[in-house]
Amino acid sequence: MKRAPLYSPSPPRPTASTLARGQSAAAGPPRAPAPVAGPAAPQAAKPLPSRRRTWLGGGAAALVGAALATALLLNFGPPRSRALTQADIDRAVLHTLNTKPLPAPAAKAFEAIRGSVVKVIGLSDPSETLAAATRDSKSPVPEKGGKTDKPADKKGNDSQRAQPKVERDSDETDRDERGIGTGVVILDNGTILTNLHVVYGAKRIKVIFADGLESDADVVALRPEHDLAVLRARRIPDDLHAATMRSTHDLKPGDRVTAVGFPFGIGPSVSHGVVSGLKREFRSPEGQRILTNLIQFDAAANPGNSGGPLVTDDGEVVGIVTAIYNPTEERFFVGIGFAVP
Repeated sequence: MKRAPLYSPSPPRPTASTLARGQSAAAGPPRAPAPVAGPAAPQAAKPLPSRRRTWLGGGAAALVGAALATALLLNFGPPRSRALTQADIDRAVLHTLNTKPLPAPAAKAFEAIRGSVVKVIGLSDPSETLAAATRDSKSPVPEKGGKTDKPADKKGNDSQRAQPKVERDSDETDRDERGIGTGVVILDNGTILTNLHVVYGAKRIKVIFADGLESDADVVALRPEHDLAVLRARRIPDDLHAATMRSTHDLKPGDRVTAVGFPFGIGPSVSHGVVSGLKREFRSPEGQRILTNLIQFDAAANPGNSGGPLVTDDGEVVGIVTAIYNPTEERFFVGIGFAVP
């Protein structure tokens, strides 16, 4: 019986005739003979040359692309946006002003100072109420608006004119209330600055803070030459903030200022104006009091504004309202006010 031939995976071995045809060892090293098929250990898989060539080709393409992108960036740079011009900025500012109006300067000043403004009330001793009522019945009683029946002096001038007026009690108010004025918190421990004439002669002083808290206060310091008094409240709000004080060295006539206070007990009220002059002097009609180096302003002020702050547009206190001047017999504001710097 004829057997089927067996084929080996090994390449054919060179024969003498093949060598005689001119093949030599210089043509390249011969391939190593493959192991004979059989129960031997399985051969390790060899990497495919075609895949290696594909991977090397893809990596080279990526490197070339990165190098090209780098060269382009170095030569031309990233795309740049158009530079802003002054015309662009002006258009943007004008659009904002037209669509979002700015708050008024007086509103900004008041918002900055409102938490520091207090109402100051001078009270008489309750035991003096009857005596005060008796004295009032024998003397002219000021009418509403500050007019009295007191005759003018020999020179024809009302002796009360231009005097910083403390709001007096009328028959419609409590008899123990001697005067109403304004103060401003200068330290967050309850230290308050006001006018001396607001609390002068009071046996008891009451202050009312912006949040409505009422407290008695004590006088801790006086400066009569500047008509100033420093008070200390016995109780203070938890979130009390002090006002920011500012020097007047750079204050100029024409600068805008805001006066905050309790004119005739109404308030807090806000009025706005400008600095009319500096280094002014105020003399009371009787000549008993002379104040110098004052700020003249035209923001409306009336009795009750005394002791209140005169504030810049930034909300900084540059003065304490202390007097108004009126050459007539009436006690109302005619456009000339004075503040202690």
